Amino acid sequence: MFVVRPVVLADIDALVALAAGSMPGVHTLPRTRDRIAASVERSIASFAAHVDIPSEESYLFVLEQQSTGSIVGTAAIFASAGSNGTYFSFRNDVIQQVSRDLNISHSVHALTLCSELTAYSQLSGFHLQDKTNAGPEAGLLSRARLLFAVLAPHRFGDRFFVPLAGVTDKNGQSPFWEALGRKFFKMDFLDAEKVIGGARNRTLIVELMPHYPVYVPLLPGDAQAAMGQIHSDGELAFNLLTEEGFEADDYIDIFDGGPILQAHKNSLRTFTGSMPRRAELAVGAASGPHVTYAVAASNEQNFRAITVACPPAEMSDTVSLPQEALDALMVAAGDSVICVRI
Repeated sequence: MFVVRPVVLADIDALVALAAGSMPGVHTLPRTRDRIAASVERSIASFAAHVDIPSEESYLFVLEQQSTGSIVGTAAIFASAGSNGTYFSFRNDVIQQVSRDLNISHSVHALTLCSELTAYSQLSGFHLQDKTNAGPEAGLLSRARLLFAVLAPHRFGDRFFVPLAGVTDKNGQSPFWEALGRKFFKMDFLDAEKVIGGARNRTLIVELMPHYPVYVPLLPGDAQAAMGQIHSDGELAFNLLTEEGFEADDYIDIFDGGPILQAHKNSLRTFTGSMPRRAELAVGAASGPHVTYAVAASNEQNFRAITVACPPAEMSDTVSLPQEALDALMVAAGDSVICVRI
């Protein structure tokens, strides 16, 4: 059994090992022990904070394999993107151009630097040790962040977005960056990422990035082809998120051109399908069909989530869970949980 829970200080060594196996570039785990430790400490403080309005909080979760105690994945959610500034992205626009004298009318695809995603809640940091052989635990890791948002809506906005890593070569270089960002930053893609530190709200973005629309047909073919495309390492996350209800048409990342998925919470399966229930102990082997749910302990200060197959809970005010599931959630019969079909 796998369980998703908030990160603790004792997880830092395991996260350092996970980061060593992640790809270079954007939207991954921090690359150094100091930054990992800082993100863990920030998460612990965020979970402990009394929050009225979402602000600078960030919540980091780990996927733990119960049988071994190993940390095999991470996922994060930021309460409010650009909380200490403005979150920048490129918006896909269509500019209509008309010449009455020549009787010509056509549309031009353009990219416009914008801050429309500022104050959205941001999902990030999804990383699995073994994506190739991932099972239901991958969906649990991705969805657990949203289950926490269901439990604690006051900690998050009504809209969510997820930036996914764009296309890069084996050396971590981005064709989109080479065609656009390099012209303004005068540095390699990975060097720029180090300067920015993964943030998209730095003042130097305003100072250096183009303020006028960028006409896409003027970009080289490989840069155009990379726009909105995901790195192969991000395919699993993309599939899970689009199945959840996220859409990827409107925005791309300003550095690597990767897609930015976004949605209102009322369009997401976890929000529309979550059911508050009371846990009850399953006695013996239950007859009839079983359904697989993601189940979370209904306590934001001691959040834990698992997947479990059990009798359907839609027509009852209880969900029947085996003892090992109750133990993993650290709840007892009669305690409140929330569940959503996988």
